[in-house]
Amino acid sequence: MLTPVGPAPASTSARRRWAVLAVVLFASILDLLDSTITNIAAPAIAADLNGGQALIQWLGAAYALAMGVLLVVGGRLGDKYGRRRLFLVGITGFTLASIACGLAFDPASIVAFRLLQGAFGALLIPQGFGILGAVFPRDQLGTAFSVFAPALGLSAIGGPVLAGFLIDADLLGLGWRAMFLINIALGGLAIACAVRLLPPDPGDRAVTVDAPGSALLAVTMLTLLYGLIDGTSHGWSLPPVVCLGAGLVSFALFCRRQRTAPQPLIKPSLLTNRGFTSGLILGLAFNAAIAGLLLVLSLHLQNDLGRTPSGASLGLAPVAAGIVVASIATHRSIARLGRRLILIGLLLTLTGVLTLLTGIALILPVFVIGLGLGTCFGTVYQITLGDVDPAESGSASGSLSATQQLANSIGAAALTTVYFHAGPTVSLGVVAALLLSCCLLVRLLPRHAQPRH
Repeated sequence: MLTPVGPAPASTSARRRWAVLAVVLFASILDLLDSTITNIAAPAIAADLNGGQALIQWLGAAYALAMGVLLVVGGRLGDKYGRRRLFLVGITGFTLASIACGLAFDPASIVAFRLLQGAFGALLIPQGFGILGAVFPRDQLGTAFSVFAPALGLSAIGGPVLAGFLIDADLLGLGWRAMFLINIALGGLAIACAVRLLPPDPGDRAVTVDAPGSALLAVTMLTLLYGLIDGTSHGWSLPPVVCLGAGLVSFALFCRRQRTAPQPLIKPSLLTNRGFTSGLILGLAFNAAIAGLLLVLSLHLQNDLGRTPSGASLGLAPVAAGIVVASIATHRSIARLGRRLILIGLLLTLTGVLTLLTGIALILPVFVIGLGLGTCFGTVYQITLGDVDPAESGSASGSLSATQQLANSIGAAALTTVYFHAGPTVSLGVVAALLLSCCLLVRLLPRHAQPRH
């Protein structure tokens, strides 16, 4: 999805194609499970490692930060050195980083290992879409990709549910560490299947990677997040203020680099496309709001309502049901409803959030939020690309994916800051305001998604 792909080889059998899909989907599920497990586990990890509020914020932000900064670079490296090779490097590094997280000994070490997890995830995930494009005929790609939305939607909540039960079960006295160490088996299985099934791909050494642009983006996000988290946790002394200032300078330099680089991470011409730019902003606000919302709900259930990790994960489980139901429904209606489907999803999500503010029982509003998320997740992506020139689709889709991850990082840090200083009610109010602003942007989006070929 990050880069254009050629026709599938005629020699690839149907059985092997679907086996390759299973490997790619399994790796994507592993990535999503590990990106969401700290939504439930953060309080237990922070208590065990004496990390406090700042560690809770970094656990939610570090993984998404590394993923967002390096996602486009990962796609380009796959084009250059071969998708199979980068997939194997990514899944192996991801598994080793997961084990390291399970063995972490202090707050700094687990944040560093979470950053490594996200970095290897950024090498892993972009390769899967390119591999599927290489083995599936174009007329079957839509069917292949259609299994991702419900599977990943379920995994997004399955991760916290699994984490909650593993923490409460305290297997072998490992507590929260078991949810990372389980990847010894899961990651090992994924590596073995990938080695056996993924097709060879030599890559194209002529492809270039914008390393300076990536470095500037990394500096921008790290300094901004560090300034935000350190300032809100320990007071607004000189270091966090300097970090925020450095982040703004780095961002200005990043923007300048995108105008001058021969192969920029974001093609400047895309930013003159009103529909794409509006979708990029909407996606940033929406994903930041949702990442923050899910983490705040988990903290509220455990810190304010006294639920155990497994109890908190069950409290959020209706989100998964809503996502799966809505994902199946929207797959069939996006061609007919176009951007109106996004507005429906946003209004459903906003309704769920506002209902939570009334104090009504948790299950119904959380399910409604899940319906809204399932309606929006894939739809925002497809509609935003509706007016993009096919020659720019690789850069556009990569930019959207990276923005989504960076938004997750920003949202987790910002909304938990609001939660720790003003409580869950104000946090929900901020989420509602972000969702309302997204509703106002819908009319600027392309009317319809690009037709499938």
